[in-house]
Amino acid sequence: MGAGIIRRAANRRGRRRSQPMAEINVTPFVDVMLVLLIIFMVAAPLLTVGVPLELPKTAAEAVAAEPEEPLTVSVPAEGPLVLMTTEVPEGELVTRLQAVAQERRSGRIYLRADGAVPYARVMQVMGALNAAGYRDIVLVTDAGGPRMDG
Repeated sequence: MGAGIIRRAANRRGRRRSQPMAEINVTPFVDVMLVLLIIFMVAAPLLTVGVPLELPKTAAEAVAAEPEEPLTVSVPAEGPLVLMTTEVPEGELVTRLQAVAQERRSGRIYLRADGAVPYARVMQVMGALNAAGYRDIVLVTDAGGPRMDG
Protein backbone atom coordinates (compact mmCIF):
# COMPACT_ATOMS: atom_id res chain seq x y z
CA MET A 1 0.00 0.00 0.00
CA GLY A 2 2.78 2.41 0.79
CA ALA A 3 4.43 1.72 -2.58
CA GLY A 4 1.30 2.68 -4.52
CA ILE A 5 1.18 6.08 -2.92
CA ILE A 6 4.76 6.83 -3.92
CA ARG A 7 4.15 5.84 -7.55
CA ARG A 8 1.08 8.03 -7.81
CA ALA A 9 2.98 11.05 -6.47
CA ALA A 10 5.80 10.41 -8.95
CA ASN A 11 3.31 10.21 -11.81
CA ARG A 12 1.77 13.51 -10.82
CA ARG A 13 5.14 15.21 -10.67
CA GLY A 14 6.11 13.77 -14.03
CA ARG A 15 2.97 15.10 -15.67
CA ARG A 16 3.60 18.56 -14.29
CA ARG A 17 7.03 18.65 -15.81
CA SER A 18 5.83 17.71 -19.27
CA GLN A 19 3.06 20.33 -19.43
CA PRO A 20 3.96 23.69 -21.00
CA MET A 21 4.21 26.65 -18.66
CA ALA A 22 1.24 28.99 -19.17
CA GLU A 23 2.84 32.05 -17.56
CA ILE A 24 4.87 34.66 -19.44
CA ASN A 25 8.04 35.85 -17.78
CA VAL A 26 8.04 39.62 -18.39
CA THR A 27 11.19 40.40 -16.42
CA PRO A 28 13.57 40.20 -19.43
CA PHE A 29 11.14 42.31 -21.47
CA VAL A 30 11.03 45.00 -18.76
CA ASP A 31 14.82 44.95 -18.49
CA VAL A 32 15.21 45.52 -22.23
CA MET A 33 12.63 48.33 -22.21
CA LEU A 34 14.38 50.12 -19.34
CA VAL A 35 17.73 49.90 -21.13
CA LEU A 36 16.15 51.31 -24.32
CA LEU A 37 14.51 54.10 -22.32
CA ILE A 38 17.86 55.11 -20.85
CA ILE A 39 19.52 55.00 -24.28
CA PHE A 40 16.86 57.26 -25.79
CA MET A 41 16.98 59.66 -22.85
CA VAL A 42 20.73 60.04 -23.32
CA ALA A 43 20.58 60.22 -27.13
CA ALA A 44 17.64 62.65 -27.51
CA PRO A 45 19.56 65.82 -26.57
CA LEU A 46 22.29 64.84 -29.01
CA LEU A 47 19.81 64.84 -31.90
CA THR A 48 19.47 68.61 -31.91
CA VAL A 49 21.20 70.62 -34.60
CA GLY A 50 24.91 70.64 -33.91
CA VAL A 51 25.82 74.23 -34.79
CA PRO A 52 27.31 75.83 -31.67
CA LEU A 53 25.55 79.14 -31.06
CA GLU A 54 25.17 81.40 -28.06
CA LEU A 55 21.41 81.87 -28.31
CA PRO A 56 19.86 84.89 -26.63
CA LYS A 57 17.93 84.21 -23.42
CA THR A 58 14.24 85.15 -23.26
CA ALA A 59 11.21 84.46 -21.11
CA ALA A 60 9.23 83.09 -24.08
CA GLU A 61 7.23 79.87 -23.85
CA ALA A 62 8.26 76.75 -25.75
CA VAL A 63 6.64 76.01 -29.12
CA ALA A 64 4.70 72.75 -29.50
CA ALA A 65 6.58 69.93 -31.21
CA GLU A 66 5.86 68.93 -34.81
CA PRO A 67 5.45 65.47 -36.29
CA GLU A 68 8.19 66.18 -38.85
CA GLU A 69 11.83 66.80 -38.08
CA PRO A 70 12.19 70.55 -37.59
CA LEU A 71 13.84 72.45 -40.42
CA THR A 72 16.42 74.86 -39.00
CA VAL A 73 18.59 77.64 -40.36
CA SER A 74 21.43 78.75 -38.10
CA VAL A 75 23.16 82.13 -38.29
CA PRO A 76 26.52 81.89 -36.49
CA ALA A 77 28.41 84.98 -35.35
CA GLU A 78 31.11 84.23 -37.92
CA GLY A 79 30.99 82.00 -40.95
CA PRO A 80 28.37 80.91 -43.48
CA LEU A 81 24.72 80.13 -42.85
CA VAL A 82 23.89 76.55 -41.87
CA LEU A 83 20.80 74.72 -43.16
CA MET A 84 20.26 71.83 -40.73
CA THR A 85 23.91 70.64 -40.58
CA THR A 86 25.10 71.78 -44.02
CA GLU A 87 26.87 75.07 -44.63
CA VAL A 88 25.10 77.07 -47.36
CA PRO A 89 26.41 80.10 -49.25
CA GLU A 90 24.06 83.07 -48.92
CA GLY A 91 23.31 83.12 -52.65
CA GLU A 92 22.03 79.51 -52.59
CA LEU A 93 19.89 79.70 -49.44
CA VAL A 94 16.60 80.62 -51.16
CA THR A 95 16.91 77.98 -53.91
CA ARG A 96 17.81 75.22 -51.44
CA LEU A 97 14.93 76.17 -49.15
CA GLN A 98 12.49 76.15 -52.08
CA ALA A 99 13.67 72.64 -53.00
CA VAL A 100 13.21 71.47 -49.41
CA ALA A 101 9.77 73.11 -49.18
CA GLN A 102 8.43 70.89 -51.97
CA GLU A 103 9.27 67.77 -49.94
CA ARG A 104 7.82 68.94 -46.62
CA ARG A 105 4.25 69.12 -45.40
CA SER A 106 4.92 71.79 -42.78
CA GLY A 107 5.63 75.40 -43.69
CA ARG A 108 7.35 76.05 -40.35
CA ILE A 109 11.07 76.83 -40.17
CA TYR A 110 13.22 77.48 -37.11
CA LEU A 111 15.72 80.33 -37.18
CA ARG A 112 18.63 80.04 -34.74
CA ALA A 113 20.81 83.15 -34.56
CA ASP A 114 23.81 83.75 -32.31
CA GLY A 115 23.26 86.59 -29.82
CA ALA A 116 26.25 88.45 -31.26
CA VAL A 117 24.73 88.63 -34.75
CA PRO A 118 23.46 92.14 -35.62
CA TYR A 119 19.71 92.60 -35.87
CA ALA A 120 19.99 93.66 -39.52
CA ARG A 121 21.63 90.35 -40.45
CA VAL A 122 18.87 88.34 -38.74
CA MET A 123 16.26 90.38 -40.63
CA GLN A 124 18.05 89.74 -43.94
CA VAL A 125 17.94 85.99 -43.29
CA MET A 126 14.25 86.23 -42.32
CA GLY A 127 13.59 88.04 -45.60
CA ALA A 128 15.32 85.21 -47.47
CA LEU A 129 13.20 82.64 -45.61
CA ASN A 130 10.08 84.59 -46.56
CA ALA A 131 11.22 84.78 -50.19
CA ALA A 132 11.67 80.99 -50.16
CA GLY A 133 8.00 80.59 -49.24
CA TYR A 134 8.20 80.11 -45.48
CA ARG A 135 5.65 82.20 -43.60
CA ASP A 136 5.80 80.43 -40.21
CA ILE A 137 9.24 81.42 -38.90
CA VAL A 138 10.06 80.47 -35.31
CA LEU A 139 12.91 82.33 -33.61
CA VAL A 140 14.79 79.91 -31.33
CA THR A 141 16.09 81.24 -28.00
CA ASP A 142 17.24 79.82 -24.67
CA ALA A 143 14.88 79.90 -21.70
CA GLY A 144 15.62 81.74 -18.49
CA GLY A 145 15.96 85.25 -19.81
CA PRO A 146 14.74 88.42 -18.12
CA ARG A 147 11.01 88.99 -17.77
CA MET A 148 9.71 92.39 -18.76
CA ASP A 149 6.61 92.32 -16.56
CA GLY A 150 8.16 93.90 -13.50
